[in-house]
Amino acid sequence: MGKTYKIAVLGGDGTGPEVTREAVKVLEVAARKFGFTLQLNAYDWGGDRYLKTGEVLPANAAEEMLRHDAILLGAIGHPEVKPGILEKGILLALRFALDQYINLRPVRLYPGVECPLKGKGPKDIDYVVVRENSGDVYTGAGGIMMKGSPHEVAMQNMVYTRAQVDRCLRWAFNYTRKYGKKARGVGAHNTLALVGKTNVLTFVFDLWERAFHEMGAREFPDIKRDYYHVDATCMWMVKSPEWFDVLVTANLFGDIITDLAAITQGGLGIAAGGNINPEGVSMFEPMGGSAPKYTGKNVINPLAAICAGMMMLEHLGEQQAAQAINAAVSDVCATKVKSLAAGKMGYGTQEVGDLVAERV
Repeated sequence: MGKTYKIAVLGGDGTGPEVTREAVKVLEVAARKFGFTLQLNAYDWGGDRYLKTGEVLPANAAEEMLRHDAILLGAIGHPEVKPGILEKGILLALRFALDQYINLRPVRLYPGVECPLKGKGPKDIDYVVVRENSGDVYTGAGGIMMKGSPHEVAMQNMVYTRAQVDRCLRWAFNYTRKYGKKARGVGAHNTLALVGKTNVLTFVFDLWERAFHEMGAREFPDIKRDYYHVDATCMWMVKSPEWFDVLVTANLFGDIITDLAAITQGGLGIAAGGNINPEGVSMFEPMGGSAPKYTGKNVINPLAAICAGMMMLEHLGEQQAAQAINAAVSDVCATKVKSLAAGKMGYGTQEVGDLVAERV
């Protein structure tokens, strides 16, 4: 008898519930095939609920999520709600409350998916970004003084503790040891590269760089270490993405470079990520937004949400099921969908979900 996993499902806003339904469809097929059970609990947290009740999250939201093994999220963002209210009130609130201190972003170009980089294919775009997810300017340290006056001052501080940096680096080193290019049989060695800005942000990235090399030399001598400035990283993501294996970086830089990485793998319609607490409850989501203009039209691409579900199964230890979904997505991209853009796939949202589920 297989395991039973309790999964919180947050469809969210706009097309979020539509793509989440397709992810759940695929997950349920995988569960039946590979002999485990998913107990799915749906929550209506998002813009519609906020507009009706004035409440972004109930007071017991984090406690409720702790009763689950993982969270599957659709999308957050409502056209009638001021930007920042839902994003900070739901996404950041849950990340911080559940201490999901790792943001994991695989960057993988599937066969058949059009890449905007000339001459680059699936073998070239196959790396991972590990983004620290609990510190940096996102913590809200800072403020505004003399607001509205000619002398207004705004501050938002990049803040890191050694403990935050160390736990992120240790997770990234361990991930590289297990999933780096050498471990996957596609490279000569496993390489973890720190992405920073040591020439300008000399306090924060002095801490990151010292911790990186001290930990690497002491605990992970088998892993090759490298360092890239964040601006150079952006250039190399376009010019030579095949150089990368696993990248680790701070919260703000990770937020920026993962969107650049997403477009090189075909766009936000295929990009998925995980907000991970290795000792607690993790949350998996498509990288794209809620796309409200496509709501209810059955045209939005569900593959990113399906890939988020795949990441969730991998995290839960259901490796065979995750591999089957990955193979199914790869086949659908290579042989069926014409484009990853909404309305241009050659199939509707539900039909793409059906194609992946059939292949699983």
